[in-house]
Amino acid sequence: MISIEELAGMIDHTNVQRDATEEDIELLCHEADYYDFSCACVTPTHASLASELLETSDTGVCVVIGFPFGVQTPQAKAFEAEEAIANGASELDMVINIGALKSGQYPLVQADIAAVVGAARGHVVKVILETGLLTHDEKITACQLAREAGAHYVKTSTGFGVSGATVEDVRLMREVVGMEMGVKAAGGIRDLETALAMIEAGASKIGTSTGVQIMEELLKQDEPENDLLSPI
Repeated sequence: MISIEELAGMIDHTNVQRDATEEDIELLCHEADYYDFSCACVTPTHASLASELLETSDTGVCVVIGFPFGVQTPQAKAFEAEEAIANGASELDMVINIGALKSGQYPLVQADIAAVVGAARGHVVKVILETGLLTHDEKITACQLAREAGAHYVKTSTGFGVSGATVEDVRLMREVVGMEMGVKAAGGIRDLETALAMIEAGASKIGTSTGVQIMEELLKQDEPENDLLSPI
């Protein structure tokens, strides 16, 4: 069984809902810091707030770019990325131009990713493929383009698409990118069993809005540890 520390370090605790309030983000960041999650993942409008709240924490701030449809131009995504970094983001999760990929406009897709990678100036960039909209071959091509563009991770889903992460997609993505890149599973991961299945398939990060519940499930399996971390 994975350790409490290992699992916490793989979770991007997420609230990218359009109606998220400042109070919601404050709770998200408090939970992320308390459980020592990898990141709190927020929309660009909440980047500064999250960065301020986590300024003294080991937990990073992940900001979504081109979210949730990926239809912005490369220049617009690059500007959004620059602004997110200026506002304290340590990681960026960008959505690819899905229509361009499906149209076979591969140079545009790669340039789109590369623009964000360049604007990120060394910060981690994860590329959201929205796998539920792609064919098997398109998933492979998207992973290859993300790798060639210099991204650090490929990610399954926004959570707003037709479907979320699947074990099969995570396994395929890991096979394509090898061990030189990370794979983030996101979308529909709401319990410990699902999270562990994604990790077993090759995920190195888990994006979820239910990070606390997942951690509490793991804590319950290790009774001596339950006294160390009480629910928030």
